[in-house]
Amino acid sequence: MFKLSEKELADEMAGFTTREISQQPNVWKEAVENVFQWKDDIHAFLSAIYTKHARLRVVFTGAGTSAFAGDILAPVLQKENQANIQFEAIATTDMVSNPADYLFEEIPTILVSFGRSGNSPESVAAVNLASNIIKDFYQVIITCNPDGELTENARHDENSLILQTPEQAHDQGFAMTSSFTSMMIVGYGAFTTSPFTGNSVTKIIAYAERLISTLADIVDEIIHMNMERIVYLGSGILSQLSHEAALKMLELSAGKVVAVHESSLGFRHGPKSILNDQTLVVLFMSQDPYTRQYDLDILKELSQENSKVVVLTESKDSEVVELADWALSVNGEGESLGNDFYLAFLYIIFAQILALKKSIQLGITPDNPSPDGKVNRVVKGVTIYEYRNI
Repeated sequence: MFKLSEKELADEMAGFTTREISQQPNVWKEAVENVFQWKDDIHAFLSAIYTKHARLRVVFTGAGTSAFAGDILAPVLQKENQANIQFEAIATTDMVSNPADYLFEEIPTILVSFGRSGNSPESVAAVNLASNIIKDFYQVIITCNPDGELTENARHDENSLILQTPEQAHDQGFAMTSSFTSMMIVGYGAFTTSPFTGNSVTKIIAYAERLISTLADIVDEIIHMNMERIVYLGSGILSQLSHEAALKMLELSAGKVVAVHESSLGFRHGPKSILNDQTLVVLFMSQDPYTRQYDLDILKELSQENSKVVVLTESKDSEVVELADWALSVNGEGESLGNDFYLAFLYIIFAQILALKKSIQLGITPDNPSPDGKVNRVVKGVTIYEYRNI
């Protein structure tokens, strides 16, 4: 896998992370099939809430990578549901420290908790706070762990719905990879008004399989530059995706590669100061013709700098090829996916593989990049304080 032998995977402690990146097309297929099987239960649960309340918030929450899943989903689903439902994304790490800013007693709310383990202290605390503060409170738990605390606490609650990702998505490596993408699929499938099945999923899976089988060579070429900094850029939800992409590099390089993220337009407003000859910029190019203009503008500007630039696009683009140091089209010259949300599943695979290979190059063990316990697979050291709304 990714030009790594079984011995290298074992010696470098990269086996879990490598498999969890490469298994994603199969896991996605199972996740979509599961959502289809659950559709009646999901519909019954949500429609009863929708019918009961003229005004409703749906708040996606989680910590770290789990929070970023919600950041990506909220605007996609808001665009589909422009009636009386307000979709938002609020990290548990914000909600727990400042509940009065985000949780409102009189506004009916569905809290959608994303969690790989379902044991993060902030995730459990966020549910406890919301259930105590909000008069009409409901929750949907999307987790990779059937035995997590979030699941156990909600198992017999009629106002809760538990949706589990496929078993394989319960990543054993340190960094969330297939768990992240699988939770996004389940979250989207539960709330979308557009069917996420059939042709669109088939295309995503096929393109992902091709990427996984072909990206190793170009990633090996990229990491041989003297890269000490990396910047991920994108517009709209691809800007949100860049947050997760940057975190993967920061986590798997154990902080040895400085990793930041920004929107294509926002990059000029100060963050561009990070550029030097040891900086790699990765641009997630939108397929939307209007948005793409802004991505192209920053690419033209970056081409005049001394940094190296990788651009991911849906299909091959001669202008991008001319301006970028590396230009990658992710759909294999196939049929268009039609939106940036579907593209996000393909773009993040590149970021995952790049972080994995850079980690190995640096002599770090990707499955456990922080053996000293500075950071942990499930966060430790969090104190949850009793909340009194004064």
